[in-house]
Amino acid sequence: MKNEKTTSIFEVKTLLEAFKGSLKRLNPLTLIKNPVILVVEIGAIITTLIGITNLVYGGNFLFNIQISIWLWFTVIFANFAESLAEIRGKARAKSLKTTRTEAFANKLGNDGEITSVPALSLKKQDMVLVKEGEIIPSDGDIVKGTGLVDESAITGESAPVIRESGGDISGVTGGTKLLSGEIKIRITVDPGETFLDSMINMVESAKREKTPNEKALEILLMGLTALFIVVVVTITAFSNFMGVTISIPILIALLVCLMPTTIGGLLPAIGIAGMDRLLQHNVIALSGRAVEASGDVSAVLLDKTGTITLGSRKASEFIPVDGVKMNDLIEASILSSLADETPEGRSIVVLAKKELGIRGQDIRAPDDSTFIPFTPETRMSGIDYGPNKIRKGASDSVQEFVKSCESIVPDDVKSIVEEISRSGDTPLVVADCSKIYGVIRLKDVVKKGIKNRLMQLRRMGIQSVMITGDNPLTAASIAAEAGVDDFVAEARPETKLEMIRKYQSGETQHLVAMIGDGTNDAPALAQADVAVAMSAGTAAAREAANMVDLDSSPAKLLDIVEIGKEILITRGALTTFSIATDVAKYFAIIPALFAVTYPELNVLNIMHLSTPGSAVLSAVIFNALIIPLLIPLSLRGVKYRPASSVTKLLGTNILIYGLGGLALPFIGIKLIDMIISFLGVI
Repeated sequence: MKNEKTTSIFEVKTLLEAFKGSLKRLNPLTLIKNPVILVVEIGAIITTLIGITNLVYGGNFLFNIQISIWLWFTVIFANFAESLAEIRGKARAKSLKTTRTEAFANKLGNDGEITSVPALSLKKQDMVLVKEGEIIPSDGDIVKGTGLVDESAITGESAPVIRESGGDISGVTGGTKLLSGEIKIRITVDPGETFLDSMINMVESAKREKTPNEKALEILLMGLTALFIVVVVTITAFSNFMGVTISIPILIALLVCLMPTTIGGLLPAIGIAGMDRLLQHNVIALSGRAVEASGDVSAVLLDKTGTITLGSRKASEFIPVDGVKMNDLIEASILSSLADETPEGRSIVVLAKKELGIRGQDIRAPDDSTFIPFTPETRMSGIDYGPNKIRKGASDSVQEFVKSCESIVPDDVKSIVEEISRSGDTPLVVADCSKIYGVIRLKDVVKKGIKNRLMQLRRMGIQSVMITGDNPLTAASIAAEAGVDDFVAEARPETKLEMIRKYQSGETQHLVAMIGDGTNDAPALAQADVAVAMSAGTAAAREAANMVDLDSSPAKLLDIVEIGKEILITRGALTTFSIATDVAKYFAIIPALFAVTYPELNVLNIMHLSTPGSAVLSAVIFNALIIPLLIPLSLRGVKYRPASSVTKLLGTNILIYGLGGLALPFIGIKLIDMIISFLGVI
């Protein structure tokens, strides 16, 4: 999807569709969601009726009809901006729909019997078998097997990815293709609730929830509109007192020109376009509130495994303690890993077979053995058979296990563990109740480019914190290599939730972003203000998040933050511009109203407009045309550039868009006045 050509706003087909959409939005029941433009439409209706009445009864209708036409254009152009933004999103949804096929799935019954059923009929907890070359029928988690998956239909990335059971890369998405291997999948969604369905619904939905800042700005715009209505009513009373007659169409033109119609027309498009720009970066925003909050994020919590590192730790070395034979350590490691379906567990068995020179068929679990699964609480896994209890896991947990059996912990265990941790690798200690056999070294790799990305976040004033279950030495080594600002080691699932609450409720009250991919990340993702789940992660993580990164790249957070800031900056810049243009339109219309009766007011006619009628019409035309001229900017957004301070950034935007909003109308209205005078339309 990322590699697809972006729909151009200048394509004839796109423009025609947007124009049709803008006409449909002329319904007042639809426009009530945008009160500023609704007032303009009411004014257009009144002036149209007056113009028609003048035409029927032989009055001077030409001027009133022209005012009416340009007021209608103002409404249509405002609707056009929102319609165009939605069409761009719907074009992406259309391309996504092509990935949905009427495929069939190999559904597994309780007795293991395989039944071919339509993929769209699959429900939660159904088990399916996917073979090489088949389309994965629905979203789910791999419970058995490893496969190479082509996710280009979803992400646009041509390189296939590995998905396997037991870890944080077990999640698969419906519509992707299994290139090699055979996997057994537990379906995690009901029909119509797949990840692909949610993507399509989000991008083509016309009902986008307004964000808090957007609602606040809308209230401000409504307040300004109400204020200017009072001003126009007051001017009517004032003109009657002075003996100046002002027609209703001119009063409506004055009201529309003074109202913040520019930002009122572009406001919905800015929000929709922000979500669309995220989609261009392969990030699905499931909440408009989250997109806006990302612009104000000041702290980000990163899960180490799968987020900062590649997440596929592999066993690379067996290190026995003094007095223990290498083969004894390897055999104990094999036994404790036979039923371990995690990538780490399988890599231990692979390395052990290589060291011992044996094949898989030569390895069997002892009779009456019981596998002990890993849990975040015990931080160990292993096997029990007869009187024997073998465990492998975190150093402190295994040492506590050995001590509970009243056995001695060798002195060299600590030095081996510290040496492995200092190098940035992960130590797993192997033991039974009688003794510690040694340590397994697991190697992990920091994702490419993560350090530069985190450095850019730091320049934006965003603090990064890595959370990991590793021991402090390993965590410190990975943190230094990745360039995070802080880290929390030996963290349990509840630690992540506690850290987010701590940052949110502290003296600074940070807005917190959380990036995660595992089931144990789900509670923290649900609590975070901006929750980004990796698409390669588990279904639980994706359901708890309000954004999903299709590329599973934590470096994408920089793009998310930049787009969030661009939305806030664009909204502020165009609001400043809209209000500033009102000043110039004031100098165009007010002298036109009173200068004939009071010539001394001509001093305000600094643009030297030709006639009062031309001045009013020029201001109305400029007010209408400026909306479509600013549509590309509202869709693209004002580019964010990290500034030395918020004050500097604010000052720059006021200078550019404030002064630009003051100067441009003087030039534009004068040029339109010259054209009107040349054509003699008044």
